[in-house]
Amino acid sequence: NASPDLRQQIERTAVLHPREGLRHSPICGVILTGGDVDVIAGLLTMRERQAFRLYATMRIHAVLAANPIFEVLARDVVDRIEVSVDRPFVLNGDLTATMFAVPGKVPLYLEEAGETPQSVMDGTSIGLDIRQGNRRLVFIPGCAAMTSDLRARLSGADLVFFDGTLWRDDEMITAGIGQKSGRRMGHMSLSGPDGTIAAFQTIAVGRKIIIHMNSSNPVLLADSPERAEAEAAGWTIARDGMELEL
Repeated sequence: NASPDLRQQIERTAVLHPREGLRHSPICGVILTGGDVDVIAGLLTMRERQAFRLYATMRIHAVLAANPIFEVLARDVVDRIEVSVDRPFVLNGDLTATMFAVPGKVPLYLEEAGETPQSVMDGTSIGLDIRQGNRRLVFIPGCAAMTSDLRARLSGADLVFFDGTLWRDDEMITAGIGQKSGRRMGHMSLSGPDGTIAAFQTIAVGRKIIIHMNSSNPVLLADSPERAEAEAAGWTIARDGMELEL
């Protein structure tokens, strides 16, 4: 995904720095898992004439095409690749990825006025199953609910990155910083009987990393009881600059 802070990520990560010439970038591909602002806004940070492959479902490509500002990604150099869910595609050599639908909702800016969007499984929200050799990671930055199909998909993964937006469903409401629950925004909560931590107790995976945390989430605080509970359940809290080798 191309989050709004992509420029800062590039500046802080040496492997993403130019290696030759004035306009080189080692970023040769971007995979989008949705159409939310925090997924697509960073695309505007990419240079206009920078060649890369943009992987997304037909639905997400249509969202970009409907907004002319994304035409700054010159079509003669940015290869827009339409990916179908549940069909593996090659990224490089034996590195492959598969997009799969997860429960979610349409981006906020696409909601109809006066309507409360329902959770859907139509490819609006996407997870990624990435494989190389006998190693596998699953990336799910947004998920509204755990399903039996999702459990089966996650089972046996060596590494899982999972949506950790909120600790409690009403977290933003009680903190006075928002009017919507996590469920209304299309996110499972980490805590509670229907939360992520409880759901993963019966899913056999390797390492589990919480990502996509809202600033209100107390797991961000190293000395919080919520952080201790998550870590006791086997979770790692993602941090800026984290590097992992699989």
